[in-house]
Amino acid sequence: MNNFKKIGLTALAGSLVATSAFAGEMSVAGSASMNVEHTNGGAANTGKTFSMGNQLTFSGSGELDNGLTVSLSFILDQGDDKGTDTTADDNAGAPFDSHSVSISSDTLGTLKLAGEGGGNAQTALDTTAAGDIFDAFDGTGDLTPGASATGNNSIQYALPSIMDDLSLNLTYLPAGSGTTSSTHWGATYTGVDGLSVSYGVGEGNSTSTTLDVTSMSATYAYGPVTVGYSNTEYDISTASSDKETSSFSVSYTVSDELSVTYGQETIESDATAAVVDGEYDGITVAYTAGGMTITAKMQGADNIDGTTTATKDRERWALGASFAF
Repeated sequence: MNNFKKIGLTALAGSLVATSAFAGEMSVAGSASMNVEHTNGGAANTGKTFSMGNQLTFSGSGELDNGLTVSLSFILDQGDDKGTDTTADDNAGAPFDSHSVSISSDTLGTLKLAGEGGGNAQTALDTTAAGDIFDAFDGTGDLTPGASATGNNSIQYALPSIMDDLSLNLTYLPAGSGTTSSTHWGATYTGVDGLSVSYGVGEGNSTSTTLDVTSMSATYAYGPVTVGYSNTEYDISTASSDKETSSFSVSYTVSDELSVTYGQETIESDATAAVVDGEYDGITVAYTAGGMTITAKMQGADNIDGTTTATKDRERWALGASFAF
């Protein structure tokens, strides 16, 4: 009798495993880049630097019997998670990058668990209109815009369409060591021809401070010309820690392959050491043919640490070629 029970349970378990599988497909896309750049100004004459980038993105989805769609995304990016120590659980040199799983339907929207690299609904909207030129000049003690909290294992929810041309996204990040849980949301409206308007709010609280970040941006395209504006405010309860980043850009599409963009950024800080604004500007020429994009940039930065120190004024040029396959 016991043998028959074992056989029956084994058969039942096997049937449950078999019916839990569903049809789906995985695909892989790749990208690579080659770059050269040179930064000069004061003590920052670093000479020419060569670099390369490479990334593989695995993605796939399948539809369940109940109509829900389950999707998986996983990125391999060499050196992305280089660790800072040598402990056994460190990811030093590991190639694993952003990965997530999502469940979606037209009526329920999309629920995504981002194991790593998910960002949040506000940070998805805080790229400056000029394209974050300040990133090219970051260094110890330099001004940088504030950001709301991001982390691994966050929950993201994209609401189903409740109004034509309006998208709404929410993010919840659970509390970690020394922090409290935080929520973020973002909205984008594209209901006017050529116009896109976005607004997002995020948090980044710890057990001792409160933080609110607000981002807003707009772009308008008319014929071959596109103009953009963005503003992000970083308000924290700690004294003299507030920051504000504003930016604008103008792009001209010469042809289907060639475009030229000029942009400026300004970072204001309430820190007592910052007496002047950090100012950045740059011009970018981009040429695209098939899966190849070639870019040339000339960029400048003044007062990047919030002072008038001569060595904190920099210039940079960069050439790059990227490939998608």
